[in-house]
Parts: sequence; structure tokens; C-alpha cells
Amino acid sequence: MSKKKLVVLTGAGISVESGIQTFRGSDGLWEGHEITDVASPIGWAKNPALVLEFYNMRRKAVLQAQPNKAHDLLAKLEDYFDVSIITQNIDDLHERAGSTQITHLHGEIFKMRSEQSLLPNYEIISDIFIGDIAPDGYQLRPDIVWFGEAVPKIEEADIIASQADIFVVIGTSLIVYPAAGIIHSCMPHIDKYIIDTHIPKVSGVSNLTKIEASATMGVQQLFDILTKF
Repeated sequence: MSKKKLVVLTGAGISVESGIQTFRGSDGLWEGHEITDVASPIGWAKNPALVLEFYNMRRKAVLQAQPNKAHDLLAKLEDYFDVSIITQNIDDLHERAGSTQITHLHGEIFKMRSEQSLLPNYEIISDIFIGDIAPDGYQLRPDIVWFGEAVPKIEEADIIASQADIFVVIGTSLIVYPAAGIIHSCMPHIDKYIIDTHIPKVSGVSNLTKIEASATMGVQQLFDILTKF
């Protein structure tokens, strides 16, 4: 018998227990920077050296981090379900935990590309500097989707969500679009779960179970629920 399709949308909240900072602090700054200065085409045009250094630091932080129990349990759920993870995160903690079907909506910290073209992209684990040039002759930049840029994989993510037998949201505020709208691509009748320390407001979603807990504790509860049968 084929496995049920379990689709999981993850945000910054699943990686915070691995030491990866959430994207936006309570003061609206990220590492002391205005978001637009380090995560937008405007910021890139204004000061690309600052943007590169910012992501060089993020890359180092991710290299030092390790998957936590939530990542591990999602990988283990592949023993029971056909699991697809759609993540807003740019880290590789899902991959390192062992999950095999992952769609990165907002790019990946360990990839870079030309500032003029989405493809091809290239693996990178060290730093990117001004003067590092892609084969097309343009400056290399992180392969990250910034504010104000299109999300190339959103249609793919919507299709994956529409195929779900079970849909789970973990550690995301559901306020950053278009990612926040993916839950509405699910079939209305399927079971849906939201795991977060502060459950976001969701309207127009049926069959929704809320688990108010950290990612590690909440995913353990989810694992127990889904595998008890």
C-alpha cells in the first residue's frame, strides 16, 4: 500500500533551537541592520559588500549549527509517510537530518549565482567577495530570494501542497507572502496541524489542529499522533 503524502511547511522557528536566529528581531532589525539594507535588491545596489558580508556571517553560523530533534523527527517520518518539506529557511538542517524531498522557497545559503541570472547556481561553503565573478562576467551573489524579488518555486510548492493527505506548518508566522498562502492550496478536507510557540492567526482553514509548543516538543507530539495507528 502506498504511503500517505505528508507535506510540511517550515519556517525560522524550527531552526531557532539549533542556534539559527529568527529572521526578524522584535525591534524590526536583523543583526542590527535594517532588513532592506541586507535582504533586498535596493540594499544590494546600495552596498553589495555589506550584503555579501552579512551572508558570509550567516553561512558561518549555519556551518556551526546542527539539526535538532524536530529536524530529526521529520526525517524519521519518512518511514511512515511520503514526506515533502517546503521550507522558508535558507539553512541545510533538513538535509543534514536526512530528509530527502525538500523545496527551498527562499533559496539556500550554500549556493550562489550571478547577479544577472537565476541559473545556473553554484555550491559555496566559504565567503563571497566583491570581485568574485560568475562565468557570465557578473558579480556573484547569494542564491537567496530577497524582499521585492519573485519566488521562483512558489508554483511548485503550491502543487506539492495540493497533493497532501496531511499538511503541517511549523515555526512560521504565516505573514510573509506568497509562502503564507501555501496552506490554502491544500484540499479542504485533509487534516492540518500548526506547531508554534505562538500560534499565528489563520482564517478559512478547516480541520486544523493547533499544537502550541516549541518545534522540538511540538514535532514530538505530532510524531506520536501520526504514528500511533
